[in-house]
Amino acid sequence: MVEVIGVRFKKAGKIYYFDPDQHDISLDSYVIVETVRGIEFGKVVLTNKQVDEEDVVLPLKKVLRIANEKDKLSVVENKEHAEKAFKACTDKIVEHNLDMNLVEVEYTFDRNKIIFYFTADGRVDFRNLVKDLAAMFKTRIELRQIGVRDEAKMLGGIGPCGRMLCCSTFLGDFEPVSIKMAKDQNLSLNPAKISGLCGRLMCCLKYENDDYESGKRELPDLGERVKTPYGKGKVVGLNILERVIQIEIPEKERVIEYTLDELIEEGIITAQATE
Repeated sequence: MVEVIGVRFKKAGKIYYFDPDQHDISLDSYVIVETVRGIEFGKVVLTNKQVDEEDVVLPLKKVLRIANEKDKLSVVENKEHAEKAFKACTDKIVEHNLDMNLVEVEYTFDRNKIIFYFTADGRVDFRNLVKDLAAMFKTRIELRQIGVRDEAKMLGGIGPCGRMLCCSTFLGDFEPVSIKMAKDQNLSLNPAKISGLCGRLMCCLKYENDDYESGKRELPDLGERVKTPYGKGKVVGLNILERVIQIEIPEKERVIEYTLDELIEEGIITAQATE
């Protein structure tokens, strides 16, 4: 086992593990660490966690120091410089007539590099743009093309549910979402109703998917014929989350509602069928 701390560099960004070394680090404090991008400023979201060596890439980078007020001031200054760089880059994109949309600009903590995030429908020849930006800012320039999901994560917004976007508030990583998840949950397959602001399937389709999958395994299918104490019937309704089904009994001209426990108790389905 290895003792680590978890650090985020953005509000809803991925969590990276670092060696706390000899530092006494508390939750929600800020630290200075070395990354592949250079020296970075991040927030501690996990402390003194023991993880298997197979779950981390060894050797772990060590925390350089706990951030001080000067470091925090540098972060604020970097954001101000990034805003100016955004305006300058936007003007240059127009000047070069490039078919790309600038989304965000970010300085590394040590200001050794400026990263320009953009979206585009295809490949963009931005070599002349990079030359102009390098001459203007006198530092390393990186232009990084991102997808529409990453764009929504960076910009934020309000989803169809009326809440702030999950990706911009707490989701560290995007997980695969499929149309099958919407079908399993009996949702409308109208793209406008199951798509997020990014135009892709909503991430929240994943949240209850495991519960729906286990519910479908435990309960009879819609339209399935079953034997009840009142005679043979047909499943005409399913509430998968609450594990409730409705069975129509033609002989009695009635619809009976059963919970999963009642289905097992009355022998309509066996306990083995729910495993």
